[in-house]
Amino acid sequence: MKFILSLFTLVSLSIATSKVAVIDISGMTCPLCTSAVKKSLKHTKGVQNTKVLLNTKQATVFYDDTLASQTELLHAIKKAGYLGKIKSIK
Repeated sequence: MKFILSLFTLVSLSIATSKVAVIDISGMTCPLCTSAVKKSLKHTKGVQNTKVLLNTKQATVFYDDTLASQTELLHAIKKAGYLGKIKSIK
């Protein structure tokens, strides 16, 4: 029983720290742009997965907010050569 309670606590903590950020990105014009942004975000500590779409000019980033901040996500986008603006965090 103690093991199950510990496991439940661990799962609860991991769920509580997982966030999804939707970020508007300006300056993307081609598929290589989306690849550059995606690569930069994926190399950011705490980022678990990311989806970058050219047609919406947005990135959806799944990350652990205890390891990565919103500022770090925006910095990764800037490092790739683009400007990002947080649209929403869930």
